[in-house]
Amino acid sequence: MALTRRHLLRVAAAVACFPHASSLAMAQTYPARPVRIIVGFPPGGNADLVARMIGQWLSNRLGQQFVVENRPGANTNLATEAVVRAPADGHTLLLIGPPQVINMSLYSKLSYDFIRDVSPVASILRTPFVMEVIPSVPVKSVPEFIAYAKSNPGKLNMGSAGIGSGPHLAGELFKMLTGIDMVHVSYRGTGPALTALLGGHVQVYFDGIPTSLPHIREGKLRPLAVTSEERSDALPDIPTLAEFLPGYEASLWFGIGAPRNTPAEIVATLNREINAALADPKIKARIAEMGATVLPGPSATFGRLLADETDKWARTVKFAGATLD
Repeated sequence: MALTRRHLLRVAAAVACFPHASSLAMAQTYPARPVRIIVGFPPGGNADLVARMIGQWLSNRLGQQFVVENRPGANTNLATEAVVRAPADGHTLLLIGPPQVINMSLYSKLSYDFIRDVSPVASILRTPFVMEVIPSVPVKSVPEFIAYAKSNPGKLNMGSAGIGSGPHLAGELFKMLTGIDMVHVSYRGTGPALTALLGGHVQVYFDGIPTSLPHIREGKLRPLAVTSEERSDALPDIPTLAEFLPGYEASLWFGIGAPRNTPAEIVATLNREINAALADPKIKARIAEMGATVLPGPSATFGRLLADETDKWARTVKFAGATLD
């Protein structure tokens, strides 16, 4: 029987609806099996703790296990590549932090484009670094430090947790805005860098608040400023660097991403549930104990944060001449 023009139009309309219908059906049954959250750091660190906290919440809310899978190596590139290559069905997620956006300018050859290939799902938290010195450095404020560094060019050693790490680039941004000359000394992680600082091998370090707070309280380290736009509840009497250097901001933050083309309905489900976690008093208290603040919001806002951070750190990486190729 010959098809009429009306029949053909109905068939064409039905076919055109298939992709949306398939995506909607997938979202309605999500998650259909356990979900992996890939973390580019070893177990036990802040990134791992954040992923497990959010994973447990999502497991309880969505009825499937959200399992943390640690894939450290290559400055988080191994973890990112695993997610970029995974099916875009919401069953493989990525814990995102500053290294992912920094890597875009730190490496000249990557097998992926982070901003293009990873869909932002939800931001989770933000915590500043603290600019700290050992007591033997004769300064008690940021202006005094700048003056001392300018009168002793190249004589201060600045530790970092590795080339391109958050502490490294927070210090390089400080150098770029002040014009001071400090020698960068790279270590393999926060632990060794903090040990070197306490031992006097380096004089200044930009560290995450949680790991340095005990040493600050014991008087072993002197905090000069925090690197966030606003003062930290963990160190309320310590000024921000922006109070002396308008526009300065550097922080450690975490969020969740997914492979590009993950259905919008799945992204919306995850964003809604993660924001519900960030509104929960117990979760907020745990994040506050880490010296951090919750960072709720829609996925589009997280996407703008990723784009802004990519641009900011690209300028800093260029200034520092840093590379890991």
